Amino acid sequence: MFKLKSLSIVESMDELMALPEGKLLINTINAHSYNTALKDHLFADALENGDALIPDGASIVKACRWIHAKSRPKERIAGWDLFAMEMERLNAKGGKCFFMGSSEKVLALVKKRAEVDYPNVMVETFSPPYKPEFTDEENKAIVEAINRADPDLLWVGMTAPKQEKWTYRHWNELDIHCHVGTVGAVFDFFAGTAKRAPLWWQRHSLEWLYRLLKEPKRMWRRYVIGNALFLWNIFTKG
Repeated sequence: MFKLKSLSIVESMDELMALPEGKLLINTINAHSYNTALKDHLFADALENGDALIPDGASIVKACRWIHAKSRPKERIAGWDLFAMEMERLNAKGGKCFFMGSSEKVLALVKKRAEVDYPNVMVETFSPPYKPEFTDEENKAIVEAINRADPDLLWVGMTAPKQEKWTYRHWNELDIHCHVGTVGAVFDFFAGTAKRAPLWWQRHSLEWLYRLLKEPKRMWRRYVIGNALFLWNIFTKG
């Protein structure tokens, strides 16, 4: 059974930066994804069996301490932190990055900003069909596009749990040599089509509240009900 208490979670940015080169799957976990994984076995498998799992939520950092978990993260590491660290490192040496997910509009904005922020990184993109499940032909086209690009860094952004499950399902078909991050909203943050909470909110672990206040109709169930459910789950199921 999927348990926060027994998960191996990256405990610091130093640990994240020390990950070896090569083909590695890096996922994130927060209260919402933990709740979802308890009901979705494939998603749980994807999170448990990746190469690194980062604590993208102050709730995860605190809960691991409360329940005396195997891993005790010292700090929250957001998907954005992973993205910035990997992109800066690739820019320093030069290479190719592939963005898979989101719309053509968002990907065009991503490419435009990357040219300015990371001039030594060549960017290729692929916008998959907007639908819950892809056909075999569509999956094959995505895998072939990634393999043909042979990137030095791959980002998958289709929101959780879809992005994690897709990457996990097709991991052995991806003939690549690089770090792979499933980062969802980071595509929109980087493109400028969505905004992160201001730094004060981030530093005080209130990014979730900022998102709730900005989009109450879309986010109330995730944060009001979801946060209460998360507390119930960690103390009853670990």
